[in-house]
Amino acid sequence: MNDAEFVKRLNETVDRYAMLTHPFYQMWNEGKLTKEILAEYARQYYAHVKAFPTYVSAVHSNCDDLPTRQILLDNLVEEEMGDENHPELWLRFAESVGADRDSVKNAELLGSTEATVATLKRLTSELDYRSGVAALYAYESQIPEVSRTKRAGLKKFFGIDDERSVSFFSVHEAAD
Repeated sequence: MNDAEFVKRLNETVDRYAMLTHPFYQMWNEGKLTKEILAEYARQYYAHVKAFPTYVSAVHSNCDDLPTRQILLDNLVEEEMGDENHPELWLRFAESVGADRDSVKNAELLGSTEATVATLKRLTSELDYRSGVAALYAYESQIPEVSRTKRAGLKKFFGIDDERSVSFFSVHEAAD
């Protein structure tokens, strides 16, 4: 299979399993979630947000293609550098839905949360770097639309629209 065929098949797979078709995100977009549910979601999802830079770093360290490594490095820097790093932005969102920082950082994770993080760690560190790039792409390619949709739902159903609370989503509305 050539590169173009691979990308086509990858995009078809991503479309088939699009995150926005998940019942949770559909409920978010229909205003059927409570702030309490969003607070628990914030606690669980933080594990992924906190681990995400390690996924990128693992692929970067396994990659022998300089242009790809440079793209990954840019993404890694954007995820982790400074006071506006992505885990910090997520904590700000969590606070806006009623989850204090300590409860987010020390949340007891569900088995499904642990499995998601473990799967992404495995895909990005134990296999060929191209598998890691594909895993990152499958996730990251959906994030701009998911972020726009989440932010719109926060505003429409909860009146949450201040930049501090929604900055995690704002920065992800552009593709990485």
